[in-house]
Amino acid sequence: MKKFIKSTFVIAVCIAVWFLPHPSAISSQAWQLFAIVLATILGLILQPLPIGAVAFLGVTVTILTGVMKPVEALNGYASTTIWLIVCAFMIARGFIKTGLGRRIAYKIISLLGDSTLKLGYSIVISDAIISPAMPSSGARAGGILFPIVKALSSALGSEPGESRKRAGAFFMQTLWQGNAITNGMFLTSMAGNPLIASLALATFGAEISWSLWAVGAIVPAIFSLLVIPFILYKIYPPDIKSYPQGKEIAKKELANLGALKFDEIVMICVFVGALVLWASGSLTGINATTVGMIAVCVMLVFGVLKWEDFTKEKGAWDTLIWMGSLITLAGGLSKLGFVSWFAQWISSMMSGLSWSVVMGILILIYVFTHYFFASLTAHITAMYATFGAVAIAAGAPVMFVALVFAYASNLMMPVTHYGGAPAPIIFGANYNTQNEWWRLGFILTLINLAIWIVVGGIWWKVLGLW
Repeated sequence: MKKFIKSTFVIAVCIAVWFLPHPSAISSQAWQLFAIVLATILGLILQPLPIGAVAFLGVTVTILTGVMKPVEALNGYASTTIWLIVCAFMIARGFIKTGLGRRIAYKIISLLGDSTLKLGYSIVISDAIISPAMPSSGARAGGILFPIVKALSSALGSEPGESRKRAGAFFMQTLWQGNAITNGMFLTSMAGNPLIASLALATFGAEISWSLWAVGAIVPAIFSLLVIPFILYKIYPPDIKSYPQGKEIAKKELANLGALKFDEIVMICVFVGALVLWASGSLTGINATTVGMIAVCVMLVFGVLKWEDFTKEKGAWDTLIWMGSLITLAGGLSKLGFVSWFAQWISSMMSGLSWSVVMGILILIYVFTHYFFASLTAHITAMYATFGAVAIAAGAPVMFVALVFAYASNLMMPVTHYGGAPAPIIFGANYNTQNEWWRLGFILTLINLAIWIVVGGIWWKVLGLW
């Protein structure tokens, strides 16, 4: 019944907006597409159907109503950024299947893990190292790191309930808060990042390469990774501070894994090779998607992945459908002039304000409206292009806007216990109460924003982005 009510509401909104009088400055076709896009966004938020199904329905309706021709509506699925993320999903599957991700995490813990604070840093460092090749924060934080963090908590006698604050509550929050930072470090760290790159290109004409994204993020991200675990340790301290057994537990797990297997060696070569080629794309002229395709082919040839693994990777194909659909819809709004009209309309109401003030207002609204979203994808789809266009209309530099809103799209994840893919797994472990989660999410998100605005702002000035 709930799904029926949600579906009815979404359809009613679409019909109502479709027949409303529209401003003379935009065409009927643009207004009709806006009605479909608005309904699609509501569908992404309310989720009467899975995200992929909602997005695909939105594209289908554009064809049925004649708002877009089939070739136009299906054009989004040919985006190179989509196929980059599909390839990244396959690389991530190799990390999980070979056990290399767990080996990396245990190796770092074996070197650093003699106190709960150092273990916290071990968690975020492990996440950062594997993040370039894992676009699924759910798979990275939930699939690889969560079981390790849970085992470390249990080893310290910290379980959900009375003993949760011995160590587990701190570890879980460190994993969650750190994941938001690592998500924003690379174009291939989170499934929504390539969507952002596509929206930036289609809406602003700003082309965000893998290397540009990484270079822009590296300085503020490292600063955040150094500061956030320490602040969390101070405002949400674990009862246990020293943990000399941590290194021994990790070494024992490494011993159980045995020597590096052939598949892991191949994965190391694939990972390092992909990073080098992604980072040097401007020199070699090799497209980031081509690098991803080469990596997947090497994995298939050397047997790290079987073709069955490729075809069964549901996350990759689901992402291809919803991302391709959303690129089509957002690109259509931009081409028909709706986004530029909306940006000019909003910016006219902020006339007299400098672009930096406008940017500040928009970023705060953009980040803290995430309380109303259970999906980063839905939030990005609803607000990234329009907010960015408003900032540009106010005079802000195009590439600066594209990157700042891109990074903010990841930093906003921790504010709620439903704000991102790993949330149900980490919150569901019952080490943190909802009040603690929301309080820490608000405080640390503000601190993260301050770091990225101040440190990032100086770094982006050095890079010539503004």
